[in-house]
Amino acid sequence: MTHTAALIYHSWTEQNPTQHGGQSLDQHSAMNGFLQDVERRALRVAELSVGHREDALELVQEAMLGLVRRYSLRPRDEWKPLFYRILQSRINDFHRRRAVRRRVMAFMPASRVDSPEADSEPDPMHLATAGERENPANALQQEIANQAMLEAIGKLPTRQQQAFVLRAWEGMSTRDTALAMDCSEGSAKTHYNRAIKALRDALAEHAPQ
Repeated sequence: MTHTAALIYHSWTEQNPTQHGGQSLDQHSAMNGFLQDVERRALRVAELSVGHREDALELVQEAMLGLVRRYSLRPRDEWKPLFYRILQSRINDFHRRRAVRRRVMAFMPASRVDSPEADSEPDPMHLATAGERENPANALQQEIANQAMLEAIGKLPTRQQQAFVLRAWEGMSTRDTALAMDCSEGSAKTHYNRAIKALRDALAEHAPQ
């Protein structure tokens, strides 16, 4: 994943110099910095949703390229919600394509479905939390709680999942979350509140005593 963001941006600007002729060096550097800063968190968001790292990486790269192509000249404070709006659109498209494939596979002979060439479900994610463990004695319990959290987030309805990761993980405002989700601020708040309630219920057994 290292240098992916920079390579995407440099590749695009080299192929389309006239479209970026009016862009200052400072703006150019800022876009590079933004993409490199957001790529790791965006990959985690995408992987949580689609369940497979390679698919997630492809979606993040498509979203980065889409941002550079369409919005690199927009004000910098708009880049983050616009990027996640593109990424969420790509994720939604991915789920629609997967649903279509599953419906098609349901009508295929069992021998074909079980063949090596057939699409298979991705392996479950095993995402560890970043950073050092402050208390090694609690490592196992923390790992179990972290995995439970990821699994609970993965089971949320798509819109609730989107609202939660944008607000809680990315720290985006309600306004920017609504822009990224292409919905009203009221809807973004509703999805987020429902996600919080669902997660509290699902993780009740892991709450501190």
